[in-house]
Amino acid sequence: MKKTRFLSLALTGTLCVSLLAGCGGSGDGGGAAQTPDAANTSAVQENTGSAFKLGGTGPLTGDAAIYGLAAQRGAQIAVDEIKEAGGDIQFALKYEDDVNVPETAVNAYNALKEWGMQISLGSVTSQPGVSTSALAFEDRIFTMTPSGSSPDVISGKDNVYQMCFSDPNQGLASAQYIADKNLGEKVFIIWKNDDVYSTGIKEQFVKEAETLGLEVVGDATFTTDTATDFSVQLTQAQQAGADLLFLPIYYTPASMILTQANAMGYAPTFFGVDGMDGILTLEGFNTELAEGVMLLTPFNADAEDQQTKDFVAKYQEKYNEIPNQFAADAYDCVYAYYQALTNAKAALSNAYLDGVLSVFFLVMMGVLVVVGIVVVARTFAAGKYGAETTSEEPFVESQWFAPSSLVATALEKKVQREYSAKLHELVRNGQVAA
Repeated sequence: MKKTRFLSLALTGTLCVSLLAGCGGSGDGGGAAQTPDAANTSAVQENTGSAFKLGGTGPLTGDAAIYGLAAQRGAQIAVDEIKEAGGDIQFALKYEDDVNVPETAVNAYNALKEWGMQISLGSVTSQPGVSTSALAFEDRIFTMTPSGSSPDVISGKDNVYQMCFSDPNQGLASAQYIADKNLGEKVFIIWKNDDVYSTGIKEQFVKEAETLGLEVVGDATFTTDTATDFSVQLTQAQQAGADLLFLPIYYTPASMILTQANAMGYAPTFFGVDGMDGILTLEGFNTELAEGVMLLTPFNADAEDQQTKDFVAKYQEKYNEIPNQFAADAYDCVYAYYQALTNAKAALSNAYLDGVLSVFFLVMMGVLVVVGIVVVARTFAAGKYGAETTSEEPFVESQWFAPSSLVATALEKKVQREYSAKLHELVRNGQVAA
């Protein structure tokens, strides 16, 4: 945990049978509607003092609420930990509900901007993220999304970053893993053609499968309006002899595909990507159908490192469920911001000290220049009226004598004796201090 990962995660083909995370979205993404953690569609936690206003949009209600609530909750845990630890860097966290719809996300973004948002967690899902990241770029609000994984979210925007891995990388790694592990001889793809998330993964998967010699026997699509009946797509896959179904989609349509495939006696290997996260908590879904399903995920709640164990324990204690990738990446985003702001503060302190010293040096140089001008002016003024133009004392011949070298000559010894006698006489007469 606390990975503070910037840009995309490097995929290494990590697969977990546990079902974790997703990105993308345009109104599907499914699951029963859930209640947000606030009384209305906004969820906000204010900190005392001059906290940085950190905002984000996500589906806190509706079909994809599992995603948005997880991100909000993971971020909140990080904010609470930072507050408990104390220090100058604090956050006021606020999430606005975008219901996984781009148009609603724009309104949510504008509400956060009016609130005074200084830094952003972007949008939880990709299609809303494409819209809100464009606004953040125009407004120059630094943004780091935990889970909006489409390349379009960050493309051409120098102030927008992703904590999660990108869609093309998921397609690439999925094909490589399936080929390396010989998971299937004939692959069929069911994908959503009105979603940038699903489209991006599918396109890269097909390219890599061809490179690796992985046989893709066909594909079938669906849209938001047709995401309920998959009998046609499943029949096509079965007739093509597919023994592995690749599903670059969200957990709700995936749950329907698993249910309907089981009903028709079709049992291929199911391989998904991070969009399947949430299927085990989907109301009404028979979780036994998820046995043996594989998918890519950057987070494993069963990991044994202490930071992950602590995070999972806190999340379970507070929300009574196991955190998914959305929660973990949002948690990491907050700590990435915290570390960046801490580093920036240290750099600012050093710059402040350098600035103070530079100003002091300039002031002293100014004083010297002014004093020099005054002295020169006075000297010339005095010389103009015939006065002595030097500030030095008049010449007085020295009363002291010493040999010109370490070894005195005979003459110098004679002079030394005479000088000593004369000096003794002057001291005795009180003319010179001893």
